[in-house]
Amino acid sequence: ETCFSSNSVNLCVGGFQRASEFTHEQWPFIVNRVSEAQWAQICLGKIFRLNVVAILHNFWEQKQLNGSSSDSDGFGGKGAGQTESLLLYESAPSPGPPYVCYVTLPGGSCFGNYKVCETQAEARRDAARVALMNSLVNELPCRRIDPEFIAHSLRQAARDNACDSGTSIGTYSLLLHSYIGRSMLEFQEMMTIFQLLHWNGTLKALRERQCSRQVWVLYYSQRGLDEYVRSNMALDWLAREQRSPGLIGAELQVAQRELVLARRRGVELRFYKEKTEILSLALSQYVDGGNYAVIPLTCR
Repeated sequence: ETCFSSNSVNLCVGGFQRASEFTHEQWPFIVNRVSEAQWAQICLGKIFRLNVVAILHNFWEQKQLNGSSSDSDGFGGKGAGQTESLLLYESAPSPGPPYVCYVTLPGGSCFGNYKVCETQAEARRDAARVALMNSLVNELPCRRIDPEFIAHSLRQAARDNACDSGTSIGTYSLLLHSYIGRSMLEFQEMMTIFQLLHWNGTLKALRERQCSRQVWVLYYSQRGLDEYVRSNMALDWLAREQRSPGLIGAELQVAQRELVLARRRGVELRFYKEKTEILSLALSQYVDGGNYAVIPLTCR
């Protein structure tokens, strides 16, 4: 357990809130973006009374037009002018109900349907509802990263990682301070790549090569999570599979269970979904028996 574990990062971005959990002071920031009647319907799950898919699209389209969306260029999101492809909906393969749908927001955050859905359309609407609720909650002033939040997060990280050498906590502090004034969802989007690099063993390898923390934090913050990074992670797992046959299959089963449990909690899913897809890519390449070569790590 380190600062880059899913439990630690979820200190910043929790699951969606129900209407009864908002204080009187928070309501104006919510109803300013959708009508109070619409918000009540969203929270109560009455998605058949409104087009929640369209509302979510309009919400993010307006954010991009206002120039207030998260900086998605480095994290696999769409450019500000590409409003026609703001949101990505993906249906999990299934021969029948219950159906699962994921929606990815412009900055890369991913949410899935919370309810048990009997149709693909219902799963799509429910995924949009969860994403919309998280998007609205993210607009609250209390969801901005400030010095008080940073101090609390670092104290919590130190307690949770008593045996840590301090390296990961130092990196966590550096990342938090670089996001002062920005939203917790934006911070989550950036942290996902470092969670994956930690899970994959890349951060440990960089430390062993005595790479400067500032250098690789800046490098991966700017590069984001692209196909090059994903492919290299898959190649790392292929090399491990050669040494320990069956490892990828076992890890994939764990990742798939984590994804299901996280979706049922209504939390942000990108870390779990990316792990599943990277391992699936590695497994498909292993089954195909193709040639591969792991690209060595370098400090730049």
